[in-house]
Amino acid sequence: MKKQIDLIKKEFENANYENLNNLILKYQDDDRTGVKNLIERAKNKLLKYNFELERLNNMLKLENEAYEKGKTKIAGLDEVGRGPLAGPVVTAGVILPKGISILGINDSKKLSKEKREALFEEIKEKAIDITVSMSDNLTIDKVNILEATKLCMIKNIENFKEKPDFLIVDAIKLNTNIENLAIPKADEISHCVAAASIIAKVTRDAYMEKMHEIYPQYGFNKHKGYGTPEHIKNIIKYGVSPIHRKSFIKNIGINLI
Repeated sequence: MKKQIDLIKKEFENANYENLNNLILKYQDDDRTGVKNLIERAKNKLLKYNFELERLNNMLKLENEAYEKGKTKIAGLDEVGRGPLAGPVVTAGVILPKGISILGINDSKKLSKEKREALFEEIKEKAIDITVSMSDNLTIDKVNILEATKLCMIKNIENFKEKPDFLIVDAIKLNTNIENLAIPKADEISHCVAAASIIAKVTRDAYMEKMHEIYPQYGFNKHKGYGTPEHIKNIIKYGVSPIHRKSFIKNIGINLI
């Protein structure tokens, strides 16, 4: 007697990726439509999983090249918040164990809020070390956004428990005695930089949501300080808050007087 389809379905649902192929082979001669559908879905799931493994393997190329040169502690550095009209720029540094691969990790901008937050927790659990720094709007207005970002990243490096011996940085060349590689869009091609982008993004979003509680008239919980039409309208209506970047607001033609 053939096994009930609902029981077979539970087998597929409970199987990890390694066991899925065994289940496909086990039930491949079952000619029932329900089982065939289960097998087809399992094949598609495995195909997506293998594509993800290939993508992650490609994201580890920069790290692996550094390991081959004898580096042992590789840190990824990224920033979030260079463009907004309000709030800080936030940078994060992440050192991950050699060989680790976190499913779904990617440039934070390409992930949903729910996915970012889930990965944020996983990265915190698996990382060797994580550092987070902020430069507030006053610092940004004083030294400019690029220099404020660099100051943050240098703090990230200084705050690691153990000094890294190689840095992969998203686009910004840092003045440090640690060998560093500045790559445009590194958060799309480097595993540790993508991890840093997620840490920075979730941290900054949470900060701006707290700022919304203090300054609810600006809608910081929605746009996180970026120059949306709604945000600009509210600046014109209510004036600037203590966390607005005056240099940025002047640049978009809003009169602060």
